[in-house]
Amino acid sequence: MSSYQVPAFLAELLHARSPSGYEAEAQAVFDRHVKAAADAYAGDALGNRLATLNPGGDPVLMLAGHMDELGLIITYINKDGFIYFDTIGGHDLSVISGRRVIVQTAGGPVKGVTGKRAIHLMDDEDRKKVPKKHEIWIDIGARSKAEAMERVSIGDVATYDHELELFNGSIGTARAFDNKVGAYVAGETLIRLAREQKKLAAKVVAVATSQEEIGVRGATTSAYAVNPHIAVAIDVGHATDHPDCDNRKFGETKLGGGPILCRGANINPKIFDRLVKAAKKAKIPYQVEADPRPTGTDARAIQMGRGGVATGLVSIPLRYMHTPSEVVDLEDVERCVRLLVEFAKGLEKGDYAHW
Repeated sequence: MSSYQVPAFLAELLHARSPSGYEAEAQAVFDRHVKAAADAYAGDALGNRLATLNPGGDPVLMLAGHMDELGLIITYINKDGFIYFDTIGGHDLSVISGRRVIVQTAGGPVKGVTGKRAIHLMDDEDRKKVPKKHEIWIDIGARSKAEAMERVSIGDVATYDHELELFNGSIGTARAFDNKVGAYVAGETLIRLAREQKKLAAKVVAVATSQEEIGVRGATTSAYAVNPHIAVAIDVGHATDHPDCDNRKFGETKLGGGPILCRGANINPKIFDRLVKAAKKAKIPYQVEADPRPTGTDARAIQMGRGGVATGLVSIPLRYMHTPSEVVDLEDVERCVRLLVEFAKGLEKGDYAHW
């Protein structure tokens, strides 16, 4: 049994079930932990949460971590009560079947299992294939369509029933480290800056964004609303320290190696340099990844907001992304918070990282 203590804020976010477009449970956690530390706090039409510290400050710094996760959305129920679905976000279809799931309904959570034809009932060719979405279903134990529809509705969403578990010190597994850890880091950074009560030059806006997994939609609107000079997106990045991951293709990053700082077209070079400077000043280990194009994160939307935003990207190393059992070293999450606290404190009035 691990003795590592997971912060309550992070643990509650990881437990919250919040597929894209259905972020209510994660919103409630963010509200509960961040609102009291903020000078101003708001939600918006897309479900983002925006917490502001030092509202008269300059420059305006936006910290963004998305609170949505992968999920399944119910699209059809057959005459025998078996439930068919579409995917929310980028699923690996080979890992969906045989999972316990929880469906969020108006009447409360409904438990089920994802099913497909057993291997004993497949011929040799069938066994080589990855099932298509319409060949997998959710079984809630209903005996008819009418019985199933008394419990669930079209448009209800499901998530895997895989909870946070630590299995070696600070190394843990959960179904949605992507990206509850990013939303946590954004909110926790603001909480710690507020707690220090030291004069900040910057106005800091911590945003828990919605709908990242289906097209960075919450980041697009919140970047327009916040109108920041500087922004840092916080997400997860691939730890490439496991078998079958060719470093020649994917670079070299590892679990426990500290936050990953991105370089490339999506990243303002001055912001990258300041993140490195902050890491060195706070004695935080860090890693560097290179990305030649807009990244698959909120950073790509924020950078292009209004007239353009000086944007950085900090990622937490993660193994097995977009599976029901993602793996993270929670020490890397803590290091990411400390890095961004140091970064925010180092910003100076009138410095907008133009180059």
